[in-house]
Amino acid sequence: MRTRRLGNTDLDLTTIGLGTWAIGGGDWSFAWGPQDEAESIRTIHDALDLGINWIDTAPVYGMGTAEKTVGKALAGMDERPIIATKCGRTWRPDRTIEPCIKKDSIKHECEESLRRLGIDIIDLYQIHWPEPDEDVEEAWDAVGELKAEGKIRWCGVSNFSVAHLERVHARRPVASLQPPYSMLRRDVEGGELPWCKEHGVGVVAYSPMQKGLLTGKMTAERVASLPNDDHRRSDPMFLGDRLDHANDLATQLAQLGEPFGLGAAAASVAWVLRRPEVTSAIVGARRPGQLAEIVPAGDVDLAT
Repeated sequence: MRTRRLGNTDLDLTTIGLGTWAIGGGDWSFAWGPQDEAESIRTIHDALDLGINWIDTAPVYGMGTAEKTVGKALAGMDERPIIATKCGRTWRPDRTIEPCIKKDSIKHECEESLRRLGIDIIDLYQIHWPEPDEDVEEAWDAVGELKAEGKIRWCGVSNFSVAHLERVHARRPVASLQPPYSMLRRDVEGGELPWCKEHGVGVVAYSPMQKGLLTGKMTAERVASLPNDDHRRSDPMFLGDRLDHANDLATQLAQLGEPFGLGAAAASVAWVLRRPEVTSAIVGARRPGQLAEIVPAGDVDLAT
């Protein structure tokens, strides 16, 4: 698979990265239902065998579960993939999630991520959300200190607006932005993508298939059959007219991808990658074999 340089860093990312949100398992507020660890590890190995060279994860995905699983999958590898993780979402013993981007908390989170992942340096460390707003500068300074200490290589952000990007970039250059971007969520086209292009900031887009909506396989019956702790059951985009609209777009994507041998799911990823500002699209998987139909999208150039 081809690679693209991430902004002004030295990281060359494959145009598709593996997302681990869903392999965080069930029993938390943004879960995707139960997940088998052994199957997750096989999925990670499958992604690497298919040529994907980087993995995106976060501590909050399953309250440490996703990072631990990635760590187990990497154990014993002579050459590991590029690892991106995040900070800024902590949790209580009852698994209630709290936003916290205080300096001491971020530094503790980093140490815990390194331990769970079984590595000694994180390639890309991202502030997960700019919340609370008043602590954004403190958080960015903390991430900068972690880089100076050799704990992380590059400092990025996730879910930041242009206003937030301006605030932190003025203190220290931002390596990358991770925004949601799909045919169903295009708001970044008007602000964040042009800003990143102007400032040489890389973009790694998440949810290019909009949590599976743009695969053309998400019917009302399938939504109703999702596990009780799959957060998509209550996502308004998965209900009523909005679900119908998503399926209409999936049909159009299938038509768009057909000349390239791509189905709707792969075409939705290629559609995101058509933007020159986007370095890579993050694609989640839960089982071996799921990525095989998506990976060809990484080498397709759709007309803009």
